[in-house]
Amino acid sequence: QVQLVESGGGLVQAGGSLRLSCAASGLTFSGYTMGWFRQAPGKEREFAAAITRGGATTRYADSVKGRFTISRDNAKNTVYLQMNSLKFEDTAVYYCAAKADNTPYMTYVWEYRYWGQGTQVTVSS
Repeated sequence: QVQLVESGGGLVQAGGSLRLSCAASGLTFSGYTMGWFRQAPGKEREFAAAITRGGATTRYADSVKGRFTISRDNAKNTVYLQMNSLKFEDTAVYYCAAKADNTPYMTYVWEYRYWGQGTQVTVSS
């Protein structure tokens, strides 16, 4: 079965950096656009970043643009999220997801077919 396993979360001070990883198995990884979403307590899950199958196109939420970088290594079936200049408001559970190909937007929760279990990122102010 499909598994997406996130790692790399933790506690960091504001201004610091973290690198999240998501290892995929049970699917043809290079055939899926991959995304990172996040969910803070009491809030809806929101889009953070996405990357197309070959890595040629990336998309970011305005709130993370210029601070976060999404990348992927299809040989390792892994997608990454480098997070720099972290802010308190970045505190959330971060999820990676694999997107069905028949949707055009890349930014909506409903477009993604498979989800990981999430990894907690806590930024102290």
